[in-house]
Amino acid sequence: MSEPSTITDPADPRLADYTGLTDVELRRRREPAEGLFIAEGEKVVRRALAAGYRMRSMLLTPKWLDVMADVIAEADAPVHVVEPDLAEAVTGYHVHRGALASMERQPLPDAADLLAGARRVAVLEGLVDHTNLGAIFRSAAALGMDAVLLSPDCADPLYRRAVKVSMGAVFAVPYARLEPWPAALGTVRAAGFELLALTPAETAVDLASLVPEAGARTALMLGAEGDGLTRQALAAADHAVRIPMAHGIDSLNVGAAAAVAFYAVTATR
Repeated sequence: MSEPSTITDPADPRLADYTGLTDVELRRRREPAEGLFIAEGEKVVRRALAAGYRMRSMLLTPKWLDVMADVIAEADAPVHVVEPDLAEAVTGYHVHRGALASMERQPLPDAADLLAGARRVAVLEGLVDHTNLGAIFRSAAALGMDAVLLSPDCADPLYRRAVKVSMGAVFAVPYARLEPWPAALGTVRAAGFELLALTPAETAVDLASLVPEAGARTALMLGAEGDGLTRQALAAADHAVRIPMAHGIDSLNVGAAAAVAFYAVTATR
Protein backbone atom coordinates (compact mmCIF):
# COMPACT_ATOMS: atom_id res chain seq x y z
CA MET A 1 0.00 0.00 0.00
CA SER A 2 1.16 3.51 -0.82
CA GLU A 3 0.50 5.94 2.04
CA PRO A 4 -1.15 9.10 0.63
CA SER A 5 0.83 12.28 1.14
CA THR A 6 -0.61 15.80 1.21
CA ILE A 7 1.03 18.41 -1.04
CA THR A 8 0.43 22.14 -0.61
CA ASP A 9 2.90 23.66 -3.06
CA PRO A 10 1.87 23.71 -6.76
CA ALA A 11 5.56 23.84 -7.70
CA ASP A 12 6.32 20.60 -5.87
CA PRO A 13 8.34 18.43 -8.31
CA ARG A 14 6.26 15.40 -7.37
CA LEU A 15 3.41 16.97 -9.35
CA ALA A 16 5.46 17.40 -12.53
CA ASP A 17 3.50 14.79 -14.51
CA TYR A 18 0.30 16.83 -14.06
CA THR A 19 1.45 20.31 -14.99
CA GLY A 20 -0.20 22.15 -17.87
CA LEU A 21 -2.69 19.46 -18.86
CA THR A 22 -4.64 21.98 -20.96
CA ASP A 23 -1.58 22.87 -23.05
CA VAL A 24 -2.28 20.51 -25.95
CA GLU A 25 0.93 21.11 -27.88
CA LEU A 26 3.07 20.71 -24.78
CA ARG A 27 1.37 17.49 -23.72
CA ARG A 28 1.43 16.02 -27.23
CA ARG A 29 5.20 16.46 -27.31
CA ARG A 30 5.94 15.61 -23.72
CA GLU A 31 3.81 12.56 -22.96
CA PRO A 32 5.07 10.19 -25.69
CA ALA A 33 8.65 11.41 -25.14
CA GLU A 34 8.46 10.66 -21.42
CA GLY A 35 6.45 7.46 -21.86
CA LEU A 36 3.43 8.57 -19.85
CA PHE A 37 -0.25 9.40 -20.24
CA ILE A 38 -2.91 10.78 -17.92
CA ALA A 39 -6.01 8.82 -16.90
CA GLU A 40 -8.81 11.05 -15.60
CA GLY A 41 -11.74 9.94 -13.47
CA GLU A 42 -12.37 6.89 -11.30
CA LYS A 43 -13.63 4.58 -14.07
CA VAL A 44 -10.84 5.46 -16.49
CA VAL A 45 -8.14 4.99 -13.85
CA ARG A 46 -9.57 1.60 -12.92
CA ARG A 47 -9.82 0.53 -16.55
CA ALA A 48 -6.23 1.55 -17.25
CA LEU A 49 -5.04 -0.53 -14.32
CA ALA A 50 -7.21 -3.49 -15.34
CA ALA A 51 -5.70 -3.31 -18.84
CA GLY A 52 -2.24 -3.74 -17.35
CA TYR A 53 -0.89 -0.20 -17.47
CA ARG A 54 1.50 0.58 -14.62
CA MET A 55 0.76 3.59 -12.44
CA ARG A 56 3.50 6.22 -11.97
CA SER A 57 1.51 8.23 -9.42
CA MET A 58 -2.01 9.27 -8.52
CA LEU A 59 -3.38 12.75 -7.78
CA LEU A 60 -6.53 13.00 -5.66
CA THR A 61 -8.59 15.63 -3.92
CA PRO A 62 -9.50 14.65 -0.32
CA LYS A 63 -13.10 13.58 -0.99
CA TRP A 64 -11.87 10.89 -3.40
CA LEU A 65 -9.72 9.10 -0.85
CA ASP A 66 -12.56 6.81 0.26
CA VAL A 67 -13.78 6.15 -3.28
CA MET A 68 -10.30 5.12 -4.41
CA ALA A 69 -9.35 3.35 -1.16
CA ASP A 70 -9.06 -0.08 -2.79
CA VAL A 71 -6.88 1.30 -5.60
CA ILE A 72 -4.67 3.05 -3.06
CA ALA A 73 -4.36 -0.19 -1.09
CA GLU A 74 -2.99 -1.97 -4.17
CA ALA A 75 -0.88 0.93 -5.47
CA ASP A 76 2.89 0.59 -5.69
CA ALA A 77 3.20 4.24 -6.75
CA PRO A 78 2.96 7.49 -4.74
CA VAL A 79 -0.50 8.92 -4.06
CA HIS A 80 -0.61 12.72 -3.83
CA VAL A 81 -3.51 14.50 -2.10
CA VAL A 82 -4.19 18.13 -2.96
CA GLU A 83 -6.98 20.62 -2.44
CA PRO A 84 -9.17 21.38 -5.50
CA ASP A 85 -7.74 24.88 -6.00
CA LEU A 86 -4.19 23.52 -6.01
CA ALA A 87 -5.17 20.81 -8.49
CA GLU A 88 -6.52 23.54 -10.76
CA ALA A 89 -3.37 25.61 -10.39
CA VAL A 90 -1.23 22.64 -11.41
CA THR A 91 -3.32 21.17 -14.21
CA GLY A 92 -4.82 24.38 -15.62
CA TYR A 93 -8.49 23.41 -15.22
CA HIS A 94 -11.06 22.48 -12.61
CA VAL A 95 -10.54 18.78 -11.93
CA HIS A 96 -14.17 18.06 -11.11
CA ARG A 97 -13.70 14.29 -11.35
CA GLY A 98 -11.18 14.56 -8.52
CA ALA A 99 -8.96 11.64 -9.52
CA LEU A 100 -6.03 11.65 -11.93
CA ALA A 101 -3.32 9.09 -12.48
CA SER A 102 -0.09 9.25 -14.41
CA MET A 103 0.37 5.93 -16.19
CA GLU A 104 3.25 4.35 -18.09
CA ARG A 105 2.77 3.72 -21.80
CA GLN A 106 3.29 0.31 -23.34
CA PRO A 107 5.06 -0.38 -26.66
CA LEU A 108 2.64 -0.41 -29.59
CA PRO A 109 2.18 -3.75 -31.33
CA ASP A 110 3.12 -4.27 -34.95
CA ALA A 111 0.22 -3.72 -37.34
CA ALA A 112 0.81 -7.08 -39.03
CA ASP A 113 0.52 -8.86 -35.67
CA LEU A 114 -2.84 -7.21 -34.97
CA LEU A 115 -4.15 -8.10 -38.41
CA ALA A 116 -3.18 -11.76 -38.02
CA GLY A 117 -5.90 -12.44 -35.47
CA ALA A 118 -8.53 -9.93 -36.62
CA ARG A 119 -11.66 -10.02 -38.77
CA ARG A 120 -12.98 -6.48 -38.53
CA VAL A 121 -10.62 -3.50 -38.24
CA ALA A 122 -10.95 0.26 -38.51
CA VAL A 123 -8.32 2.20 -40.45
CA LEU A 124 -8.22 5.90 -39.56
CA GLU A 125 -6.52 8.57 -41.66
CA GLY A 126 -5.68 12.04 -40.38
CA LEU A 127 -7.97 11.96 -37.32
CA VAL A 128 -6.49 14.83 -35.30
CA ASP A 129 -9.53 15.70 -33.19
CA HIS A 130 -9.21 13.94 -29.83
CA THR A 131 -12.96 14.01 -29.17
CA ASN A 132 -13.74 12.24 -32.45
CA LEU A 133 -10.91 9.78 -31.90
CA GLY A 134 -12.13 8.91 -28.41
CA ALA A 135 -15.71 8.48 -29.67
CA ILE A 136 -14.53 6.15 -32.44
CA PHE A 137 -12.60 3.98 -29.99
CA ARG A 138 -15.64 3.78 -27.72
CA SER A 139 -17.81 2.65 -30.64
CA ALA A 140 -15.14 0.22 -31.82
CA ALA A 141 -15.06 -1.42 -28.40
CA ALA A 142 -18.83 -1.48 -27.96
CA LEU A 143 -19.57 -2.85 -31.43
CA GLY A 144 -16.90 -5.52 -31.57
CA MET A 145 -14.19 -4.19 -33.86
CA ASP A 146 -10.99 -6.19 -33.37
CA ALA A 147 -8.40 -3.45 -33.85
CA VAL A 148 -7.79 0.13 -34.95
CA LEU A 149 -4.98 1.11 -37.31
CA LEU A 150 -3.87 4.74 -37.39
CA SER A 151 -2.12 6.74 -40.08
CA PRO A 152 1.05 8.45 -38.79
CA ASP A 153 -0.70 11.84 -38.53
CA CYS A 154 -3.62 10.63 -36.39
CA ALA A 155 -3.91 12.00 -32.88
CA ASP A 156 -2.62 10.12 -29.86
CA PRO A 157 -5.32 7.76 -28.48
CA LEU A 158 -3.74 8.10 -25.02
CA TYR A 159 -4.04 11.88 -24.91
CA ARG A 160 -6.20 12.80 -21.90
CA ARG A 161 -9.20 14.06 -23.89
CA ALA A 162 -9.29 10.99 -26.14
CA VAL A 163 -9.06 8.64 -23.16
CA LYS A 164 -11.79 10.54 -21.31
CA VAL A 165 -14.24 10.62 -24.25
CA SER A 166 -13.66 6.93 -24.93
CA MET A 167 -14.40 6.15 -21.25
CA GLY A 168 -11.24 4.05 -21.25
CA ALA A 169 -12.17 2.10 -24.39
CA VAL A 170 -8.73 2.95 -25.81
CA PHE A 171 -7.46 0.34 -23.35
CA ALA A 172 -9.85 -2.32 -24.65
CA VAL A 173 -9.23 -2.14 -28.41
CA PRO A 174 -5.68 -2.85 -29.60
CA TYR A 175 -4.24 -0.31 -32.00
CA ALA A 176 -1.11 0.32 -34.02
CA ARG A 177 0.37 2.91 -36.37
CA LEU A 178 0.26 2.00 -40.04
CA GLU A 179 3.48 3.22 -41.66
CA PRO A 180 4.49 4.30 -44.22
CA TRP A 181 1.22 5.85 -45.31
CA PRO A 182 -0.59 5.06 -47.54
CA ALA A 183 1.75 2.35 -48.87
CA ALA A 184 1.22 0.28 -45.71
CA LEU A 185 -2.41 -0.24 -46.70
CA GLY A 186 -0.87 -2.99 -48.81
CA THR A 187 -0.11 -4.78 -45.53
CA VAL A 188 -3.81 -4.79 -44.73
CA ARG A 189 -4.74 -6.18 -48.14
CA ALA A 190 -1.95 -8.78 -47.96
CA ALA A 191 -3.48 -10.03 -44.70
CA GLY A 192 -6.65 -10.85 -46.61
CA PHE A 193 -8.74 -7.80 -45.81
CA GLU A 194 -11.16 -6.08 -48.17
CA LEU A 195 -10.75 -2.31 -47.86
CA LEU A 196 -13.99 -0.32 -47.67
CA ALA A 197 -13.53 3.46 -47.81
CA LEU A 198 -16.32 5.42 -46.13
CA THR A 199 -17.19 8.59 -48.06
CA PRO A 200 -20.29 10.75 -48.62
CA ALA A 201 -19.60 10.84 -52.39
CA GLU A 202 -22.68 10.14 -54.50
CA THR A 203 -20.65 7.70 -56.60
CA ALA A 204 -20.06 5.43 -53.59
CA VAL A 205 -22.24 2.38 -53.10
CA ASP A 206 -24.61 1.86 -50.17
CA LEU A 207 -22.66 0.27 -47.32
CA ALA A 208 -25.56 -2.13 -46.70
CA SER A 209 -25.04 -3.66 -50.15
CA LEU A 210 -21.48 -4.66 -49.23
CA VAL A 211 -22.01 -6.01 -45.72
CA PRO A 212 -19.33 -8.71 -45.41
CA GLU A 213 -20.16 -12.36 -45.05
CA ALA A 214 -19.47 -14.17 -41.80
CA GLY A 215 -15.76 -14.94 -41.50
CA ALA A 216 -14.70 -12.41 -44.11
CA ARG A 217 -11.96 -9.95 -43.27
CA THR A 218 -13.00 -6.32 -43.61
CA ALA A 219 -11.11 -3.08 -43.03
CA LEU A 220 -13.29 0.02 -42.77
CA MET A 221 -11.43 3.21 -43.67
CA LEU A 222 -12.47 6.59 -42.22
CA GLY A 223 -10.99 10.03 -42.78
CA ALA A 224 -10.88 13.26 -40.83
CA GLU A 225 -13.91 15.41 -40.15
CA GLY A 226 -14.58 17.69 -43.11
CA ASP A 227 -11.82 16.59 -45.47
CA GLY A 228 -12.53 12.87 -45.34
CA LEU A 229 -10.17 10.32 -46.82
CA THR A 230 -7.44 11.60 -49.10
CA ARG A 231 -7.40 10.83 -52.81
CA GLN A 232 -4.53 8.39 -52.26
CA ALA A 233 -6.40 6.48 -49.54
CA LEU A 234 -9.55 6.30 -51.65
CA ALA A 235 -7.53 4.97 -54.57
CA ALA A 236 -6.12 2.20 -52.37
CA ALA A 237 -9.59 0.96 -51.34
CA ASP A 238 -11.40 -1.95 -52.93
CA HIS A 239 -14.75 -0.15 -52.69
CA ALA A 240 -16.01 3.34 -51.80
CA VAL A 241 -19.08 3.03 -49.57
CA ARG A 242 -21.53 5.51 -48.09
CA ILE A 243 -24.29 5.71 -45.50
CA PRO A 244 -27.47 6.92 -47.25
CA MET A 245 -28.70 10.27 -45.90
CA ALA A 246 -32.21 11.75 -45.66
CA HIS A 247 -33.77 15.21 -45.19
CA GLY A 248 -31.05 16.93 -47.19
CA ILE A 249 -28.25 16.03 -44.75
CA ASP A 250 -25.04 15.40 -46.65
CA SER A 251 -23.07 13.47 -44.04
CA LEU A 252 -22.69 12.52 -40.37
CA ASN A 253 -20.02 13.54 -37.91
CA VAL A 254 -17.17 11.05 -38.32
CA GLY A 255 -17.76 9.65 -34.84
CA ALA A 256 -21.44 8.98 -35.57
CA ALA A 257 -20.64 7.62 -39.03
CA ALA A 258 -18.09 5.25 -37.54
CA ALA A 259 -20.65 3.84 -35.09
CA VAL A 260 -23.17 3.19 -37.87
CA ALA A 261 -20.55 1.60 -40.10
CA PHE A 262 -19.06 -0.53 -37.31
CA TYR A 263 -22.51 -1.94 -36.56
CA ALA A 264 -23.04 -2.73 -40.22
CA VAL A 265 -19.77 -4.62 -40.71
CA THR A 266 -19.82 -6.50 -37.38
CA ALA A 267 -23.40 -7.78 -37.72
CA THR A 268 -22.18 -10.82 -39.72
CA ARG A 269 -18.98 -11.69 -37.88
